[in-house]
Amino acid sequence: MTAAPKITLDQWRALLAIVEAGGYAQAADSLHKSQSAVTYAVQKLESLLGVKAFEVVGRKARLTDTGEVLYRRARALLDEAGSLEGAAATLAAGWEPELRLAVEIVFPTWLLLQCFKRFAGERPQTRIELYESVLSGTEEALIQRSVDLAICTRVPQGFAGDALVRLRIVAAAHPDHPLHRLGRELTLQDLRKHRHLVIRDTGSQRRSGSSVGAEQVWTVSHKATSIRAACMGLGFAWFAEDTIRAELQQGLLKLLPLRDGAQRFAELYLVFADRDYAGPGALRLAQIIREEVRSACDEANAEQ
Repeated sequence: MTAAPKITLDQWRALLAIVEAGGYAQAADSLHKSQSAVTYAVQKLESLLGVKAFEVVGRKARLTDTGEVLYRRARALLDEAGSLEGAAATLAAGWEPELRLAVEIVFPTWLLLQCFKRFAGERPQTRIELYESVLSGTEEALIQRSVDLAICTRVPQGFAGDALVRLRIVAAAHPDHPLHRLGRELTLQDLRKHRHLVIRDTGSQRRSGSSVGAEQVWTVSHKATSIRAACMGLGFAWFAEDTIRAELQQGLLKLLPLRDGAQRFAELYLVFADRDYAGPGALRLAQIIREEVRSACDEANAEQ
């Protein structure tokens, strides 16, 4: 039988608050407790564990090496406790009243909406909040637990994701764009002389920028704007091929004849923010997404 923990969650919370608020007084304010109560909680923790979590340097309390380890483990412990409480509330209520998803904008919108339509047919009362994210924005949404489920191009450290689909990424511009008028294979140097349409990274780090080093760059927030601008001849861009299939068929866009890098591939993964505590709604929507993607891929392969 596992021994009962010596340290309470409140004591661990006091340790975290001192570090994250920047001191004992600030921690007391954030926890709505007296400073003496916070001090006692940490002293009790240190006494029970036989360690020193803080050392006083000048007027500030600084974590010891042991304290650094305790802080990291305490953060994980409290996050887990919060997840457990949230899962209990979800299970008690049955199906989640709302599902939150972060989806990389390279994922075909028509296919995503098809998944939502099928889910709505089964659970019409469940609200869906969609974050159409780019690059690090999708990863941050998972790490911060602001979504239940994500479709992303990279699985963040500490998460497990299932491979979902591989998308072909192509460079395109309007058929009358100056790049097409060159009448030959294009080099990166050719691209750098023309306006590159880029979609803004939705993460706080904002990693967006021209991948070819173009001097002229227009940065927009959504793929629809980028597609429209390219169709008007305002620049070139890389697009998920499925996203611009109609524009290619209608002659509004034409693939650029690049000598190198004419196509790229984006691997997309389906990732739960917390698979262990996922509710029935998140599990069912994930299943639908897998099935609809598999069906779309089968149809595409049959047409080839």
